Amino acid sequence: MHASAIFDQPMADIADLLRISKTIAVVGLSPKTHRASYSVAAYMQAHGYRIIPINPREAGKTILSELCYADLAEARQHHHIDIVACFRSADDIPPIADAAIEIAARCLWMQSGIVNIDAAQSAYQAGLIVVMDRCLKIEHQRLLLNMNTYTESE
Repeated sequence: MHASAIFDQPMADIADLLRISKTIAVVGLSPKTHRASYSVAAYMQAHGYRIIPINPREAGKTILSELCYADLAEARQHHHIDIVACFRSADDIPPIADAAIEIAARCLWMQSGIVNIDAAQSAYQAGLIVVMDRCLKIEHQRLLLNMNTYTESE
């Protein structure tokens, strides 16, 4: 069983999440264009999502023409956040999950390669949709852009 299967929502629910969400806080968003966090965020922004950069080293600067915040709590003072997308190591996820719960985000999304069962359990029990070890860009492309090829068995 895929580690993320424990908490992942059905693909149809993830597609619905992506349809109704407007704002994505990207924790660990790098200003370096060759980084995955940047390319995924730029893609999502190009598809109509508001991207809120979260990176304490870049706080006060802009990434993708958006003001970068030190943490989710600071960003929440200025924006409603639907999805918290994590581009940090699995060990860094628990406090991010706690912050996502605290700001009442709709979803905690851990990018490909990121799995933290304890953090996922906390977020899931708090009512958040939890997605682990999946790429936001790939899922958007697969579920929303290529809807004709999507099947529930995927």
